[in-house]
Amino acid sequence: QVQLVESGGGTVETGGSLTLSCEAFGYADGSICMGWFRQGPGNKRERVATIYLGGGTPNYADSVEGRFAISQDNAKNAVYLKMDSLQPEDTNVYYCATRRYACALQPNLQDAWGQGTQVTVSS
Repeated sequence: QVQLVESGGGTVETGGSLTLSCEAFGYADGSICMGWFRQGPGNKRERVATIYLGGGTPNYADSVEGRFAISQDNAKNAVYLKMDSLQPEDTNVYYCATRRYACALQPNLQDAWGQGTQVTVSS
């Protein structure tokens, strides 16, 4: 059974930084894409960043390019999202997601989800 465990959310002032962590359990190997999505009240869930643990370049949403960085730890099947220059519009619940064998941008194509972690950026 796959389980994603997230941590690292919180409240930060505008311009501040946070790092989110996600570790995936239940996979026999690293042939998975891991990524972060976010969703605010009344909004659709949107992709933030994805990376394929088996190799490949990270993929970012335009809104976070240059401010957020996703990194990986293949030994743990884990990813991290370093978020810099945070803005109030980045306030959302952030969800970790996985997909077997290839990355996909669409939330409905992900295989598993974490429980979500709240990120709040105060102005």
